[in-house]
Amino acid sequence: MKTRAALLYDVGLPQPYENSRPLHIEEVELAAPGANEVLVRIRAAGLCHSDLSVINGDRPRPTPMAIGHEAAGTVEALGEGVTDLRIGEHVVLVFMPSCGHCLPCATGRPALCEPGALANGAGTLLGGGRRMTQGGNSINHHLGCSAFSDYAVVSRRSLVAIDDRVEFEHAALFGCAVLTGMGAVLNTAGIEAGASVAVVGLGGVGFSSVLAALAAGAGQVIAIDRVPSKLSLAKAIGASHVFDASAPDVIERVREASSGGVDYAFEMAGAIAALDCAYRITRRGGVTVTAGLANPAALWPLQAVSLVAEERTVKGSYIGSCVPTRDLPRYVSLFLQGRLPVDKLLSERIALTAINAGFDRLARGEGIRQVVMMDTP
Repeated sequence: MKTRAALLYDVGLPQPYENSRPLHIEEVELAAPGANEVLVRIRAAGLCHSDLSVINGDRPRPTPMAIGHEAAGTVEALGEGVTDLRIGEHVVLVFMPSCGHCLPCATGRPALCEPGALANGAGTLLGGGRRMTQGGNSINHHLGCSAFSDYAVVSRRSLVAIDDRVEFEHAALFGCAVLTGMGAVLNTAGIEAGASVAVVGLGGVGFSSVLAALAAGAGQVIAIDRVPSKLSLAKAIGASHVFDASAPDVIERVREASSGGVDYAFEMAGAIAALDCAYRITRRGGVTVTAGLANPAALWPLQAVSLVAEERTVKGSYIGSCVPTRDLPRYVSLFLQGRLPVDKLLSERIALTAINAGFDRLARGEGIRQVVMMDTP
């Protein structure tokens, strides 16, 4: 069958992307799903910094690539061996497929699936194949999803079925922003009720961390960002304190507000300055968690003695250390109960044809989560 897809040929083109147009909306051939694969009609897909880091060259991926990884849609066809989904079922795409057999999967850490990581790096589905072609040439898949497309073939291991009461534009956010941000708080850090928490960087992932901390009963939730509108929203949804990250005394002010530092600090901006800020506002004996994906060449100068003398912990978190089949339905349930207002993260609905301008806004730090509505002309 034929489908539209946003294709990336050249990385590192200059901004504004509305002019340089790194993403081309083109027609491609999409093969039928193979064994243990599923054809999904994509209904909504979010714009994420993980997409932007491929476009700008921070995280190299093989091109040409059909980009996009945070999405929701409906099951259209089932490949051989897929018996636990039904046609028409609503699903969320998960950008790290888990084989279920490697050591990380077998020990309850599917976010670190080894075959999944290899497939994502190679631009294939989990089974090793590519299902998109153009003029007889293969198109690489972005993180096994290729979500900025009308239709996509993905591994069964890249899907989680969800309650169909969730609108697609909200459901899409659960596949990356919510899994990553909430999981970092609830799984990676495992915060306790009454703990003090700070979140540095208020994109979709950072705001999800704020929501998670509030839902978990944190005694103090501090939000830090450079954008005034994001700080206002953080305050509106329940943050106890908000601080401008660009203020020269932001670290001192946060430490003062938290009586010497927070129990848990989360870096969600993907920048070394943000990570350093998060570490320096963590109290003695506290935990600093980073889920921001900085440029691989970026290095963080750490005062090593503080790890020992202050019994500090620094942890990385990928996809929120989640077990998607366990966690995603739980988070959706909280949303449907009104206890997790993920809908407040949706800042704008756009058409696929407006995607380059959308990434300009993302690069400028505007909004929280833009979502491409695939049915929008």
